[in-house]
Amino acid sequence: MKILILNGPNLNLLGRREPLIYGNITFDQFFESLKKKYADVELHYFQSNVEGEIINKLHEVGFGFDGIILNAGAYTHTSIAIGDAIKGIETPVIEVHISNVYAREEFRHVSYIAPNAKGVIAGFGLQSYELALESFI
Repeated sequence: MKILILNGPNLNLLGRREPLIYGNITFDQFFESLKKKYADVELHYFQSNVEGEIINKLHEVGFGFDGIILNAGAYTHTSIAIGDAIKGIETPVIEVHISNVYAREEFRHVSYIAPNAKGVIAGFGLQSYELALESFI
């Protein structure tokens, strides 16, 4: 099984950015623990702050991977293009968020990803990624 975890803008700052919301470990540290725990799954990771790079990665893996776990960050609430890219690929996508976006600012309550995703997981910290991974297994 081949799964891509795809992170959007500002998620490269995990571990340093607003630790009360996002925690205090880096995503690289978390990803290493996932790879150990799920050694039988071929896990890949990509992060970009650039919308077009996220779309290109979706196109690149969207016909050959078994699943994509996507935290599009703020692009979740603004990018029709990422939503369209998901609609155009075959690989199922699960939208994840570390925080409960529905308990935050009102603009975060709208997702252009969710209508094209297999499901949405939010508010469980970094465990949101693991729950998404479990859903593919």
